[in-house]
Amino acid sequence: MVAVGSQFEKQDSAGSNTTKDFVLVAINNQVVELLAPARDLECGNAAIDFGADAVYVGAPRFGAREGAGNSLQDIARLTEHAHKYWAKVYVTVNTLLRDSELDEARQLICDLHSIGIDGLIVQDAGILEMDLPPIALIASTQMHNNTPQRVAFLEKVGFSRAILARELDIDQIKTIRQQTEIELECFIHGSLCVGYSGQCYLSYALGGRSGNRGQCAQPCRKSYSLYDADGRQLAGNSHLLSLKDLNLSEHIEELIEAGVSSFKIEGRLKDRAYVANIVAFYRAKLDELGVQRSSSGKSKIDFTPDPNKTFNRDYTTHFLHGVGDKVGRPQTPKMIGERIGTVRSAGRRFVRIEPEVEVHRGDGICFFDKNGEMRGSVINEVYEGMLAPDKPKGIEAGTILYRNRDHEFLTQIKKSQPQRLIDVRLSLSESADGLVLRAIDEDGCEAQFEAACEKTTAEKPDKAIENIRKQLMKTGGTQFDCSRVDVDLSEPLFVPISVLNALRRGVLEELGRAREDRRPKLERKAHVNNFPYPAEKLTFEGNVLNKLAEDFYKRHGVKEIDPAAESGIDLIGTRVMTTRYCLRHQLDMCGDDAPLTLVDNEGHRLELRFDCKRCGMEVFRL
Repeated sequence: MVAVGSQFEKQDSAGSNTTKDFVLVAINNQVVELLAPARDLECGNAAIDFGADAVYVGAPRFGAREGAGNSLQDIARLTEHAHKYWAKVYVTVNTLLRDSELDEARQLICDLHSIGIDGLIVQDAGILEMDLPPIALIASTQMHNNTPQRVAFLEKVGFSRAILARELDIDQIKTIRQQTEIELECFIHGSLCVGYSGQCYLSYALGGRSGNRGQCAQPCRKSYSLYDADGRQLAGNSHLLSLKDLNLSEHIEELIEAGVSSFKIEGRLKDRAYVANIVAFYRAKLDELGVQRSSSGKSKIDFTPDPNKTFNRDYTTHFLHGVGDKVGRPQTPKMIGERIGTVRSAGRRFVRIEPEVEVHRGDGICFFDKNGEMRGSVINEVYEGMLAPDKPKGIEAGTILYRNRDHEFLTQIKKSQPQRLIDVRLSLSESADGLVLRAIDEDGCEAQFEAACEKTTAEKPDKAIENIRKQLMKTGGTQFDCSRVDVDLSEPLFVPISVLNALRRGVLEELGRAREDRRPKLERKAHVNNFPYPAEKLTFEGNVLNKLAEDFYKRHGVKEIDPAAESGIDLIGTRVMTTRYCLRHQLDMCGDDAPLTLVDNEGHRLELRFDCKRCGMEVFRL
């Protein structure tokens, strides 16, 4: 939100006029974007209304979340709503494309540009070889944006932004910033992939469903048993590749100082309650820092956001400060939630407990039975330290209960109707044939509207002026909130309500058009060049699945290109995942780098190889 020169008159407590400049001073003078997921139109609109500066949404096809596609009509409606606030809409077309899909993908991109989206998130380098409209390109994290050299290359070939690899630490982010000028986006909250994004072939190797094609079956969330080289079981039936969720809410300031300008919330499969809660939480965090928003308006919400109340797998800062706390969560990939307490006694219908939190009828609870299996239930009744779950089987004295669904909190969010409003100030004055109303908003956009009317001296001057201000401030039903009305008339006039309403409606409509004319727009400039790619050979991990991608890399100096895994190559005995997460570290088995073996419930075998120097792990399909 750039508002240089946008100033409003404001009365201080003493009644004198002071000037307030609506430009906020940002950390390092950066404009900061809060970027939210949109599973569908409802979630996208909610994200904007609750304070997001931008949303990312799946296209009808070719998105990395195959189940989160949206029609062009819904994307157009979301874009129209977002642009009222100068918020942006980015669309994902971030799968690898087959040769037979290139024409369809290009037409889709042209259609998306025609409906006014602000940017395109892509993975397949072949897209850069297409004859595209001037649409801004964003390098998906699936492009494995993990080094200064790779990110600098993306900048040189025409990307406006790079979404950083999730596993980077703060020093690596700083180094990338020091060596590039491209916008940097990073994930700040939500589910984590255990493997390097774009470099994980586990789902494809085990069942033919490729994450790079938007079809990941999430084998990392499955249950495995772990064995050493002698066949001894070291861990049994646990979710050994499943990670906690990311939460960097306490590290926003250092990320901004490191050069990040867009903070991304993961969750294109999450519902409205999740989006509303997490967006509102981070909006408040950013506003507390006094950062400069990249969009307009402020959201009024009627609940207190709490990231512990919607889906999470407990939280981690991942590797932001290097290897530290354990990031795995082997108990379950599901939400456990907040601890209620330990069961003192259990009967056929009621369990007695001293709750550590207030529990209500309709709450969802979970627990681990004596076999370590997670079970769930719903509370039917709450009565003087006793709970009546609808499925009490498995609950015994000593069982720890958790609440993974706070019925009252979620009901509050469901009923919440946030208002996002842009501050506007009005001034009424006379024209030759009547009255003219001028408006200026928080971004410095101006408009005026004139109405012809008779000028009748008011019989009650004070009441007439009061009525003028009262009527002109009624901006309900618009995206504007009038904080002040100045009346500059030669004498107090009686102005009919119909005239005042016409003036207000007219000037706000004109202001809306003025805002659209001045709305900051992103545009890609052609960057056809031969800037060298930072490698001369690409293995299948280069993800080249079509002729255009091959042409692109050859033009940039790559001499040897292997076909992508999705071309049908045999992955038996091949590395199918690289991860900074180390299972030996997670299980307190450091000091030995001997390979281990994971076996799932279907008998699939994976060999784990360890790089203790960098504290990392590689997964091979056996």
